[in-house]
Formats: sequence, C-alpha cells, structure tokens
Amino acid sequence: MADKKRLVIGMTGATGAIYGVRFLQVLREQPDWESHLVISQAGLVNLKYELDMPRGELYALADFTYSIDDIAAAIASGSFKTEGMVIAPCSMKTLAAVAHGFGDNLISRAADVTLKERRRTVLVPRETPLNLAHIRNMAAVTEMGGIIYPPMPAFYNKSDSVLAMVNEGVGRILDMFGLEAAGLYKPWQGL
Repeated sequence: MADKKRLVIGMTGATGAIYGVRFLQVLREQPDWESHLVISQAGLVNLKYELDMPRGELYALADFTYSIDDIAAAIASGSFKTEGMVIAPCSMKTLAAVAHGFGDNLISRAADVTLKERRRTVLVPRETPLNLAHIRNMAAVTEMGGIIYPPMPAFYNKSDSVLAMVNEGVGRILDMFGLEAAGLYKPWQGL
C-alpha cells in the first residue's frame, strides 16, 4: 500500500454528488492508486437527495474515509504524501474557506495542506450564476496554484447522457494527475 499513489477526494454540499462518486468509482479500478475521502454533512445530504445513496455505500468506494471534524487525520499533514486533492463538488463556502486559508474542517484543512505543499489541487465548483465574491475566491485559489474546474461539458463529443458528461470531466481531471482512465472521454483530435 505504501507505494500506491494517493488522491484525496473532498465532497461538499454543492449539487453534483455524482462527480465525487465517479472519482471514487474510477480510482477503485486503479490498482496503483488509493482514495482518501472526506465528505461534509451537507455533502451527505446531497448524496442522499441526488443519488439516493447511503453513506455506507459511498464509504465502501473509498480506500480510506475520514470524519469532517478529524483535524488529526493523516490528510491534514503535509508529511502525508499525496498526488493532490480534488474537491468535487465544491460549494462556494468551501471555495471561500480554501481561498482564505480557513481550515475549519478537514476538507478545507486538507486543501490548505495540499496547496502549501505545492501539490495539485482541483476544485470543481457547482454554482451559477457567479457573484463577485465567487470570482475573487476562484482567482485567489488560482493565484495559490490551485485549479478551478467548473464541470462544463464539451459538446463536440456529442455526449448522449449525463453520465457521459460527468465521465468527461472526471477523466480530464484525472489526466491532470497523470492517471489516464481509459474510455472516460474522447480527447479532441481536430477536424
């Protein structure tokens, strides 16, 4: 297990629980990767509402799970080596916490650690329209080296389902971590 690549997955109360679930499902199929999951209370509410998925079913997809309040968890320390972190979906509350270094729970603390260690940090915000505070917070995270990846589908793929659109975003983000999850999406090849 020590030689596996580790990816932290944070799930918050924004709509789009399917994104966090798909990350865990895809990582589960990768023998060289392990997932470390932390989900907020609002994230659990959305998981139940949007996917009718109980907590235990979600936790079974992850290699390791942590309580949102467990600030002593391994992922709260920079000495715990990871490839980085994805927060999907990312609420505007969590975006603001990350943008301002407000580590009041394990998701924002783990993101703060990932940023300070200069590891890849990807936030998948699910909110529209955006107000100026949202835009400034996205700029702040970007200036710190984080990546803002709104889940916007590319229509050139002519996706025929919501799952295909979700897979495209998940696949493209995993590519950023060097994990080419075969078949999740078709890269643009030109005309």
